[in-house]
Amino acid sequence: MDEAQARDLLAAAGLAAAAQDAALLALGENAVFAAGDIVVKVGRDAELLPRAERELAVASWLAGAGVPAVRAAESAPRLVDGHPVTLWHRLPAAVRPAEPADLARLLLRVHALGSPSFALPRRDLLGGVERWLRLAGDSIDSADAAFLRERRDGYAEAAAALTPHLPPGPIHGDALPRNVHVGPDGPVLVDLETVSFDLREHDLVVMALSRDRYGLDPAAYDAFTAAYGWDVREWDGCAVLRGARETASCAWVAQHAPTNPEALDEFRRRVASLRDGAPEVRWYPF
Repeated sequence: MDEAQARDLLAAAGLAAAAQDAALLALGENAVFAAGDIVVKVGRDAELLPRAERELAVASWLAGAGVPAVRAAESAPRLVDGHPVTLWHRLPAAVRPAEPADLARLLLRVHALGSPSFALPRRDLLGGVERWLRLAGDSIDSADAAFLRERRDGYAEAAAALTPHLPPGPIHGDALPRNVHVGPDGPVLVDLETVSFDLREHDLVVMALSRDRYGLDPAAYDAFTAAYGWDVREWDGCAVLRGARETASCAWVAQHAPTNPEALDEFRRRVASLRDGAPEVRWYPF
């Protein structure tokens, strides 16, 4: 799904004005548009419908728990030509960029929650690998796809055997500063589609990987661990969750390779570094 296709889906969903004038904010698993006081998310395919339904339920649950998070404008997704479409209240303009410490304080609030009245899934970090590789098709080398499938299977088994340091519970699932919006009233969590019930270490390994792979300033990482109160790198399971996330992140980029040469270059860089066992090779956000 490219931007033009996503705009056609907006029109088909009854959002003709948004289809013409909306600003594209992101194009990944979803195409995300801002139109007036509404943000619209268009999912890539019907497989994402259950996740869209759950994200809306999570938003309502967090609102009831008083956790600062994005709020839904409609309680159910619209399904348009096989694509889930969800509507959200647009947040006020950011007053500053989100910092890792902002994220840590929001994670503490999520991690303090008990289970909601509906079932949260486990954080199936590797569950999307097959779909992303399928979407990549012949644009990626078949040997690279086979390599990632083998890594996926190995890390899935290793992750299932981990003994956590923290008690399992609700997690955000994609805990990055980009998923925090700092408005006039303070930091707010966004992108709730991966909220899960699993090892809370999942949320902390993300930032450790950002430090090691994506160039996060070590001082900013230290501020994150200080605000949270613990450094996940002290846990002997950290390398397993990091390896699983690297595998998933590599496959995620692959889905963009058919239409974006830069994505293909980044995919190849990532695969090569994994093959070479080179954790110091810099990866670039996509």
